[in-house]
Amino acid sequence: MPNVVSILLFAGLVVIGAAQSKDPAVLQQYEILQQIEALGVEFTKYFRNVTLQSLGVLDFQAPRQEDIVCIQDLAEVIKGLSSRQRWALKMIDSWGSIPTGLLTGNAFDLGNFDECLSISQSISSKQEINGKYCFLLVSNLRIATCFPASCSAMQMQPFVDQLFHKIINSSNSSISGKISEASCQTSDLVPWDGLTIFTIVVLSLMACVVISFTLFDFIMCHDQKNLPAVIRALSARANSRALFRIVPNKTNPNVIECFHGIRCMSLLWVIYAHEYIFFTTSPNLNSADMQDWAVQPFSSFILHGYFSVDSFFVLGGLLVSMIALRAMEKTKGRLNPLLMYLHRIIRILPVVAIAILVYMTMMNVVSGGPMLKHGYHGKVACSNGWYWTLLFIQNYAVLDICLDHTWYLAVDMQLYIISPLLLIALYKWKNKAVAGIVCLIVLLSGCLFATQMINKYSLLIKNNSEVTEIANKKLYLATHRHAAPWLIGFLFGYFLHVNRGIKFLIRRPIVWTGWLLSLAMIFTSIFALYPAAQWSAPPLSILEESLYYTLTRLAWPLAICWIIFACMQGYGGLANSFLSSPMWQPLSRLSYSMYIWHMFIQEVNSRNVRTNSYFSNYTAMEHFWFDLGFTVLMSFLLYILIEAPLCGFDSLLRPRRISPAVERPQLISDHGNAPGGPNETENKPITLSD
Repeated sequence: MPNVVSILLFAGLVVIGAAQSKDPAVLQQYEILQQIEALGVEFTKYFRNVTLQSLGVLDFQAPRQEDIVCIQDLAEVIKGLSSRQRWALKMIDSWGSIPTGLLTGNAFDLGNFDECLSISQSISSKQEINGKYCFLLVSNLRIATCFPASCSAMQMQPFVDQLFHKIINSSNSSISGKISEASCQTSDLVPWDGLTIFTIVVLSLMACVVISFTLFDFIMCHDQKNLPAVIRALSARANSRALFRIVPNKTNPNVIECFHGIRCMSLLWVIYAHEYIFFTTSPNLNSADMQDWAVQPFSSFILHGYFSVDSFFVLGGLLVSMIALRAMEKTKGRLNPLLMYLHRIIRILPVVAIAILVYMTMMNVVSGGPMLKHGYHGKVACSNGWYWTLLFIQNYAVLDICLDHTWYLAVDMQLYIISPLLLIALYKWKNKAVAGIVCLIVLLSGCLFATQMINKYSLLIKNNSEVTEIANKKLYLATHRHAAPWLIGFLFGYFLHVNRGIKFLIRRPIVWTGWLLSLAMIFTSIFALYPAAQWSAPPLSILEESLYYTLTRLAWPLAICWIIFACMQGYGGLANSFLSSPMWQPLSRLSYSMYIWHMFIQEVNSRNVRTNSYFSNYTAMEHFWFDLGFTVLMSFLLYILIEAPLCGFDSLLRPRRISPAVERPQLISDHGNAPGGPNETENKPITLSD
């Protein structure tokens, strides 16, 4: 679900749902449901005038002990309602009702979750009644209900059937209610399983280690410039100082200052696009309005947010070639691929492993709500296939990925694995290798085009949602689909390496032409499909859509390369001033951690809701800033506990004489000046994905 193209799938479902609202049968159901009073009121009126015998719940041939307990509690509820006892009235008061706004797509009434779970009435020393919150499914609606915790959904179902039979005419018996046991929750704390305990123990041990070394740093280390390497790696004080350090511009000629801004802007775009995915799947009063939203100009920035991924691939390929080629130049072409892979794995793998544990186990520990019973939505996928994620082949191995957004790490790792072959070719054969890589880009683009043409893959939201889902999982997640932007960045890094130190004197008309072309390619990539995306517009042919997705894979990275080149050469103007601002540096160093953890925050907050929300761009922006604040806080804490110590130990493993594979020239920031500081750029996956 949470990669950006999934918005297309959901939007397609919204269209189907909105279209169904015009169906006469749907409108007839709407008229029937509108005749029902608030369900809590209906149940109260019905409860007060019935007995257990009339309900039929005593008609058990051989009642079990749990049946007897349920019957006794139901009798007390009926008695409490008849005598207007507060606790019994709270049980009914917490119910939801037929949602208002049915014709605008509202399908939820969440009732009062906390009021239901707060019910705890002691009847006698042997009998205590607690509230149990469940969803009542009526057609496509989900309505909150509250029953005694001793009663199961199966035990309450006959009671619900009788009520619906009474309050709805028999001629309209097609409308019925079913209690979903899978949605039921009580105030009883669910015991932690072994994996949850293990996760908490690991995080606690890491916290104790970091706190201990931080206290030692405060008390014993007065000279912060000469900290022992172990203290520098594990002290929160030292790592925080390195994280928030602001380095003045122009202090190092090897620094590409605009990288900070490009990285952070792309990361914010990713987080903002993901915000809409969770927002659209939340209980909204006006879900049907998403049909109109999906064809507005602004929505193109969300629906085509996957271009931010291509920006990251450009940056990743550029850094790999620049750093490695500079190191190879100093060592006469020697390269140690195994050491390259080792340091990359040290930096990425443990963080991802901890993330899998946290996502799977900690959502229900840190929060709860009517929509958050089962925790992380991909828990089953993680349980069945977590190892594919740690092997970085999940984008090909499975369709349901554990930690959806880690597909990018798999693609990036696979491209990184083949990079030594390309680096050696560039070093030995130079322009011939460049020509070969250009041919490879053309072949990969042709492969993407042919794949989409042959399989008739379409990613437009108004087309068949099943085809769109297949295209998303089999086309969008494939490495060859993203290889062209990475290779373009790789070649651009080679160009910068060969021409390092050279000042290009470019005439103003050519500079303006470059900027106009790059902006044209960017906005064409985002808005080219806008006319065809209108519901009334004729559909694009597969040829036209295939050409769009193939050519934009080339146009976007070329535009990003121009922006970097213009900013480096002094032709960036306001863009360079913005992208090279020192304010981006701390956020840039924290970007990998934010990438890993932002979806944890978004899912917890979106499913922790107690009331329906209203879908709009303004409300989405509110949610975005709210979640971003918590994301930065969580990312900082886990950066201090996990990522920074791993970076420090990776630095400790390096030999004093820097090997060719891991030399760390200063290309984009002051990373890596001190062991234990923020991640060095060649080993840390600085590119982030949706």
